[in-house]
Amino acid sequence: MKTLERILIIVFIISLASVSFAQTIGAKAGLNLSTMLMKDDNTTYSDNFKMNPGFHVGANIEFPITEIFSFETGLLFSTKGYKDEYKVEEHEIIDYKNKLNLYYLDIPATAKASFNVGEEAKLYGLLGPYLGIGLSGKMKIESTVRGNKTTTEEDIKWGTDSQSDDFKRVDFGLIGGVGVEFYSVFIEASYGYGLINICSYTDNGYKTNNRVLGISAGYKFGGN
Repeated sequence: MKTLERILIIVFIISLASVSFAQTIGAKAGLNLSTMLMKDDNTTYSDNFKMNPGFHVGANIEFPITEIFSFETGLLFSTKGYKDEYKVEEHEIIDYKNKLNLYYLDIPATAKASFNVGEEAKLYGLLGPYLGIGLSGKMKIESTVRGNKTTTEEDIKWGTDSQSDDFKRVDFGLIGGVGVEFYSVFIEASYGYGLINICSYTDNGYKTNNRVLGISAGYKFGGN
């Protein structure tokens, strides 16, 4: 059985168990601002990368441990990637614009601490690991020469073959965040820091790591 199939089966079992015993289930969606660390042993290529706007949407499940501490997990459909713009000056000036969009299923597993700041308001912080599974992706390249723009798009190939694949399918990292909850509504800011080199090509120490700033709004169904 392939690794991805095993991961999906484990996720499915955990999801069923979580729904059966969850104390609080929530839904959330929001904005992703993503970029990447891209470098090798000699050069950092991502210094001029720009944040790529995207989104995330999904469900989270919270298990209370004490009045302050709880454990939170869930499933999030999330975008990652980067934007880049640069010029090449040879016989003529060529403007390039690259945009990489990657689509992941993210599974966070965070410890959460909540503090009451009013009768119905809470401030909270969370920290823990996440597992990401690459679903699809696309690279869009725009080049402009003498005012003529050409656009090409290529689908991302997932795998570990350094000659034919672009990115490894599995991502892993840390996610931390802070938020405020009022009645059943919450607003949250988070940052995902990829720890795994997701690039299939690794010669000369080449590596690529995901970085994602997220801003969410959500609603909690039920409670303690």
